[in-house]
Amino acid sequence: MQLSLDKKDINEFVMVGDKVLIKPKTPQSQTKMGLYLPPTIQQSEKIQSGYIVKTGPGYPLPSQTDETEVWQKKDKDVHYLPLQAREGDLAVFLNSMSYEIRFNDEPYLIIPHSAILMLIRDEGLFE
Repeated sequence: MQLSLDKKDINEFVMVGDKVLIKPKTPQSQTKMGLYLPPTIQQSEKIQSGYIVKTGPGYPLPSQTDETEVWQKKDKDVHYLPLQAREGDLAVFLNSMSYEIRFNDEPYLIIPHSAILMLIRDEGLFE
């Protein structure tokens, strides 16, 4: 299933919890021997890679209060355990756990952080 979005700016997207927005790399269309692969073979790959565009705040943590009674004041701020993935990282992830959306006629994938197998981080990319 695919979802098309008509927003104008990707900065308006807010990722929730442990979700990550990925711009997939162009899949390899040829084998090493020079044979061309049809799109159905490329999409059925178990592992895919792409660049992380946005990340969610992380895993929500329970409130850290010493209060034991229900009527006592509770901490309303939600605290998160941050994700390991950062914007600009190259992620290798399980394709079966991804959901495709289209934004400005380009494909993007939403995946949970648990589907990421490996990150490749280039610290000099943004310098």
